[in-house]
Amino acid sequence: MKHTLLWAGLGVGALLAYRRLTATPLELAGKVALVTGGSRGLGLILSRQLAAQGAHLVIVARDEGELRRAEEELADRGARVLAIVCDVADPDQVTAAVKRTVDHYGRLDILINNAGIIQVGPLETMILEDYHAAMDVNFWGALHFMLAVRDTMKAQGGGRIVNIASIGGKVAVPHLVPYAASKFALVGLSEGWRAELLKDKVLVTTICPNLMRTGSPRNAEFKGRHEQEYQWFALSDNLPGLSQSGESAAAEIIDALRFGRAEVVTGIPAKLLATFHALFPGQTTNLLAVANTFLPARGGIGTQSRKGFESETPLTRRFPLKEQAELAHNQE
Repeated sequence: MKHTLLWAGLGVGALLAYRRLTATPLELAGKVALVTGGSRGLGLILSRQLAAQGAHLVIVARDEGELRRAEEELADRGARVLAIVCDVADPDQVTAAVKRTVDHYGRLDILINNAGIIQVGPLETMILEDYHAAMDVNFWGALHFMLAVRDTMKAQGGGRIVNIASIGGKVAVPHLVPYAASKFALVGLSEGWRAELLKDKVLVTTICPNLMRTGSPRNAEFKGRHEQEYQWFALSDNLPGLSQSGESAAAEIIDALRFGRAEVVTGIPAKLLATFHALFPGQTTNLLAVANTFLPARGGIGTQSRKGFESETPLTRRFPLKEQAELAHNQE
């Protein structure tokens, strides 16, 4: 009985401490926000919305051409923005990017780990290097930045870290296994860091987005029967009702950031899927096994990969929302 009361008391105390930390939403004006993968897609949309609320930006990406286009666009919108070419999988480049940020602005208030890669294809086409590549960017890349900003945020008296995982970090969807494995790992990392850093007023938020219309299939990697894989993936990513706009997802993410929420699953389909899986994990996996029988069989280019823009078909070229998203979000 004593132990039960003790744990109950600790739980109430933790809840009260959490409420004190998060009762007042963070005002973004003048805050310094670093967004990885900020040159296109969701990262660029988040950067636009942060700038609209007065945040000072640092956008990080590997492709210098994309990065400069994004920097110019954001500056034209009136944003104060610093663009840094950086491979998140390289811890030395990450450390240098954070140092440059602090040297430039004098502080760093917000980190949004958004950079990610995705490979699409049946299990038989995925080789060990695919798993390493997914982990290098989706998990290790996020951790590299978290380690690089942790002490700075603690010394400042607090900060916010937002990790963009995926509904694929809650439910392992067929033909996305390396991606799902890396996102499951990121969810666990994010939850553990939140539990340990709350005392230091560094609030870590885990985001598991629904499918989004950001134009990202164009730059995804497709294996096996790559044209067929691209068809189902691009169609799912661009169906209204099944997917949500990148702008609406970004608005939910920034709201979660401001209020320091622990976890947010965006979009009604993802919320329903995550809830069903939490209640009935075995049944969910069995249903996904049935869905897998309708996905493309192995064959085609096998373990080789092609980008989405290399896998277009007459059908996918007729998806109007896909082309609109690509043009709007620097997915060239």
